[in-house]
Amino acid sequence: MNMEHRIFEVVIPLEDVVEFKNGKKVVVQKKVFPGYLLARIHLDDDSWFVVRNTPGVTGFAGAGNTPVPMRRSEVEQHLAVKDEAEDTSRKGRPRLEYGMGETVRVKEGPFADFQGEIVEINEDQLKVKVLVNIFGRETPVELEFAQVGKV
Repeated sequence: MNMEHRIFEVVIPLEDVVEFKNGKKVVVQKKVFPGYLLARIHLDDDSWFVVRNTPGVTGFAGAGNTPVPMRRSEVEQHLAVKDEAEDTSRKGRPRLEYGMGETVRVKEGPFADFQGEIVEINEDQLKVKVLVNIFGRETPVELEFAQVGKV
């Protein structure tokens, strides 16, 4: 649309996340801000028309119908390349889709199809402790991340 001199850059921030699929760890890329992207634009009437009439654009961050510019420090924080020490601490860290107190279903093992509440999360060992009701009594059961699923 000949807007290269006004719309300079469009970025969808992504991060590598470890997920469990079919009982196996896989690294997938997930959007940092699902439904959002960052754009570097010289905002005038023409560039604004192109952006707001782009298919799939439904709204903007900010009040009203006009986007609010982000501070440079905010953009740099979201797009910064992590240094090696910081990256290794997060690299390969699984992101459990559940939180404390959430009800989950046991997918496999001797407690398969039982439901229980997460009472402890151990990210280092990739395990959760779930309170499962067995014969009318709540019993803590330690399970691997891959052994639980959404209810």
